[in-house]
Amino acid sequence: MQHTLPKLPYALDALTPHISKETLELHYGKHHQTYVTNLNKLLVDSEFATASLEEIILKTSGNSDFAGLFNNAAQVWNHTFYWHCLSPNGGGEPTGTLKEMIEKKFGSLETFKAEFKTACLTQFGSGWAWLVQEGSSLKIVKTPNAETPMTKGLKPLLTCDVWEHAYYVDYQNRRPDYVDTFLAHLVNWDFVAQQLDD
Repeated sequence: MQHTLPKLPYALDALTPHISKETLELHYGKHHQTYVTNLNKLLVDSEFATASLEEIILKTSGNSDFAGLFNNAAQVWNHTFYWHCLSPNGGGEPTGTLKEMIEKKFGSLETFKAEFKTACLTQFGSGWAWLVQEGSSLKIVKTPNAETPMTKGLKPLLTCDVWEHAYYVDYQNRRPDYVDTFLAHLVNWDFVAQQLDD
């Protein structure tokens, strides 16, 4: 199976001024594309040649013999998920069941945002912060490098990419400003709600 770079759900300049066209050209057009290219090279004559992205991730996780396959497959998946967590009309507040679950778990949306920001800022080096579903409840987790919550049996709902290439062009070393902007102006709450398991 040949994997391809998924189409962005918006134009390259659609997230301006919060995330610039230049950042998306580099992050999506170069970094994400490189993960897809490397994955396809590693899959040639591999036992995973016909497997889906999710199958590759789950079957290679924790196996050092397949570290390259895992890292590239997981990064393709993580980035694709991240793009959908963003919206030109993002920010605001969740509604319905998602809002109720956030308030039940965290007490308020503001408390959730504070805890999610802390996860983003305390992920040392490269990685991701996630809102995930575990059974009927929610939790915030962070993962280093290419790791993804699905390998722990958790359902990803929302992620923020805190690799430096996600924000350095626009925010330099100011990760807190990037995270604040992500939460205030970019989160696609409709997409997050659609990820909920019944």
